Amino acid sequence: MGKRIIQQARGKGSKTYRVRRKAYSLKIGYSAKTGEGEIIKLIHSAGHSAPLMKLKIGNEIFYNPAFNGSYVGQKIFLGESGEIKEGNILDLRNIPVGTRVYNIERNPGDGGKFIRTGGSSASITKKTENNVFVMMPSKKEIGFNPNCKTTIGTIAGGGRIEKPFVSAGKKYYKMKARNKLWPRTSAVKMNAVDHPFGSGRGKRIKSKIAKRNAPPGRKVGHLRPRQTGKRK
Repeated sequence: MGKRIIQQARGKGSKTYRVRRKAYSLKIGYSAKTGEGEIIKLIHSAGHSAPLMKLKIGNEIFYNPAFNGSYVGQKIFLGESGEIKEGNILDLRNIPVGTRVYNIERNPGDGGKFIRTGGSSASITKKTENNVFVMMPSKKEIGFNPNCKTTIGTIAGGGRIEKPFVSAGKKYYKMKARNKLWPRTSAVKMNAVDHPFGSGRGKRIKSKIAKRNAPPGRKVGHLRPRQTGKRK
């Protein structure tokens, strides 16, 4: 009798395949208040690729990815319009073309959904009556609601990929904290008891079309493809 394959084990949600809750205890978002705030702490978060800054405005506290050059005690302005300074949180419509920004809201008030990876930023390219267009790191231009908030600057932690993990143990615990499947193993390299594609007898890839409603463990390969093979 074979073991349950990885898809089945992950779906069950045991402790082995469950994200470390503490890693995601801090939620990124913007405060509904306006005015001058202060960075009261810079935090390392295992669930994020960039350091987070703990901001206080009035009696309210919120978290945002830290920008290059940020420090504890620095003053940050949050509002519709204001000075174009790194760290300030303003509406897209009031930021000049060419400014580098990050943590852009998808819809006004959602706290920011785009550009939150360490070392990344986007650039405002043009404005129309109903949209502000932003050049993303992928070189794709996307239009946003002019009332969406964003943070001016570039996210800190850009050199994180320059230092190698060196050992497999460090990589394992990093991926485990973020609930990522690592190391990934090819199905044909497994034994026949561990996967439907296992035991390739020379690593010959098996053709497999899985039904859309196939149970976990059988739902592998092509999921209800419209066609297979090379297009003519």
